[in-house]
Amino acid sequence: MGRSNKDKVIFKEVAVLDAGAKGVSVAKAEDGKVIFIPNVVPGDVVDVQTFKKRKAYYEGKAIHFHSLSKDRVEPVCDHFGVCGGCKWQNMSYDKQLFYKNKEVLNNLKRIGKIDLPEFEPILGSEKTFFYRNKMEFSFSNKRWLTDKEIQSDNNFSDKNALGFHIPKMWDKILDISKCHLQQDPSNAIRNAVKEKAEAEDIPFFDVRNQEGLLRTLMIRTSSTGEIMVLIQFFKEHKEKRELLLDFLKERFPEITSLLYVINSKANDTLYDQDIKLYSGREYIIEEMEGLQFSIQAKSFYQTNSDQAYELYKITREFAGLSGNELVYDLYTGTGTIALFVSKWAEKVIGVESVPEAIKDAKANAKRNNITNCEFFVGDMKEVLNDHFIQKHGLPDVVITDPPRDGMHAQVIAQILKIAPKKMVYVSCNSATQARDLALLDSMYKVTRVRPVDMFPQTHHVENVVLLEKK
Repeated sequence: MGRSNKDKVIFKEVAVLDAGAKGVSVAKAEDGKVIFIPNVVPGDVVDVQTFKKRKAYYEGKAIHFHSLSKDRVEPVCDHFGVCGGCKWQNMSYDKQLFYKNKEVLNNLKRIGKIDLPEFEPILGSEKTFFYRNKMEFSFSNKRWLTDKEIQSDNNFSDKNALGFHIPKMWDKILDISKCHLQQDPSNAIRNAVKEKAEAEDIPFFDVRNQEGLLRTLMIRTSSTGEIMVLIQFFKEHKEKRELLLDFLKERFPEITSLLYVINSKANDTLYDQDIKLYSGREYIIEEMEGLQFSIQAKSFYQTNSDQAYELYKITREFAGLSGNELVYDLYTGTGTIALFVSKWAEKVIGVESVPEAIKDAKANAKRNNITNCEFFVGDMKEVLNDHFIQKHGLPDVVITDPPRDGMHAQVIAQILKIAPKKMVYVSCNSATQARDLALLDSMYKVTRVRPVDMFPQTHHVENVVLLEKK
């Protein structure tokens, strides 16, 4: 069913007022409703055509610009506006930081409804492009044609794509020529893989019909200069698989870890897959303050290595460790924060639900000769029980870095029960963080807050909060 005409309203000369959630900007319609508009900047004045109408808001797109915001900059990427990965690339970086800081403040005030100290300045990223250490690209035999291509009337015979999903379209892939998120040789590797696969007639994946050979390409890089490449095949075809992997091995001898996986299930997730080593070693090495971390294909590691170091330094500073504390690091992942603060603590206990992550954490502790960290695997709300506390001791400090959904209510209840002197709460979602801070407010006062920008050109922002017992 097509959209009804009542959804398609044109509003003239609308002033864009603010940057909203999920990277879209906000304006007000004549009837007082909010309009959400992508690819515009606060300060722009535009005509908007709506394509969705709801009780409290419209969604629309700018069809004509009357005047441009002073905060607007020229996007550097040819794919801007279609890809959806860097929605704020048309906004000056100073303003990006302003709106990220504002979002954190609004969430903590509006959702948390708690007393807050003055925020410490948001920490911007020194690198605003080519900062990511991990990228995942998808193959498709039915590439997405842009409006510009469709209007050109050209006959596009090349139907293959190696790039990113179009926002909200699980089966549509935009072919990427140059991405500004990951340092070289990322672009060279991706483009060479596509060119070789096409030259050798290796079929790209058809996600709707579940056929073809090439599914995904993952590239990981590290600050030490090491590179991991993993190609995901839909089914085994030894000759074509080896042909492509041998090509990569010869063309890019700097690849440290060359991996592949045969995945015939309906989705692309790797967590339940058997990853095979083709060349090199199974991991790459990341380094931070002399500590070395092994990163495997399934490992979680902050995707901006340089800014992760800054984030962890703030976390350590907020914890204010003297060397005598027992620290619990909840949602420890591969143990990076636990190991990073271990020198300043008597003992650190890390807990994480992903078995592979805990395996990495233990290996990283051994690699760095760190003996005062212990790591345990299990669902946080089940592991962090009275027996666990009794066995390992009452923590003086809790550091928590949960996923986007925040902490489970049972975990918060247990923290209130064991009542550590202080907590450091690191979050990638200040809305769920605010909800959790409200639940902790009966016992804890927020004494320090500092947002950290891990993802320039996007609306995403991390936030670090220090809570101390009242």
